[in-house]
Amino acid sequence: MGKCLFVTGTGTDVGKTYVTGLILKKLQKAGKNAAYYKAAMSGNERGPDGRLIPGDAVQVKQISGIGQSLDEMCPYVYEAAVSPHLASALEGNPVRMDVVRRGLQAMRAAYPYLTVEGSGGILCPIAFGEEIIWMEDVIRETAADCLVVAEAGLGTINAVLLTVHYMKSRGIHPAGIILNRFHPGDRLEEDNRQMCALSGVPVLACLEEGCQDLPLDTETLLSLYQ
Repeated sequence: MGKCLFVTGTGTDVGKTYVTGLILKKLQKAGKNAAYYKAAMSGNERGPDGRLIPGDAVQVKQISGIGQSLDEMCPYVYEAAVSPHLASALEGNPVRMDVVRRGLQAMRAAYPYLTVEGSGGILCPIAFGEEIIWMEDVIRETAADCLVVAEAGLGTINAVLLTVHYMKSRGIHPAGIILNRFHPGDRLEEDNRQMCALSGVPVLACLEEGCQDLPLDTETLLSLYQ
């Protein structure tokens, strides 16, 4: 059974997909057979054939260079740019945990390293109908530690501390924090990096805009996978 790492964030558009792509790129360069998985993806466009294209999966492939098939990267792909639970209500085909679970098991059986990306933040619902599924339910299915991605700028102290506090209160282990869109020397962002340490979770890396490689050594990255 392969090892797994879950990438969550303090909210939407903080850079989870970008960071996940860089993680997989680093694993690929290290010669590791690694894969990507996301339970539900909303806000996707249709291709010429009318089929929905899983945009986050495409971005991860473009950044990392992995050859994994798009078909196995995400079981639920929606067009509406809203939370997955609402997208499924608008479009049908609600997320079912048994489907997500089978996908996770198949990926972990096929790949030594699996990186799972969450939708939105830690409290994002991905199904809210006959079956109620929160993002933390998916994390529990992976039995993995989490990497928390956050914006480096104003507001991130509150967002990071709340996210980490909630995770710890729910028995979910945050293994590290990555600050995205970081500007070295910026007084506010340098202070944010220091203040995030109040969470008790280390800031493992700070990514400058347009960063092409994850500034984290391979040994430390591999140690995050459970």
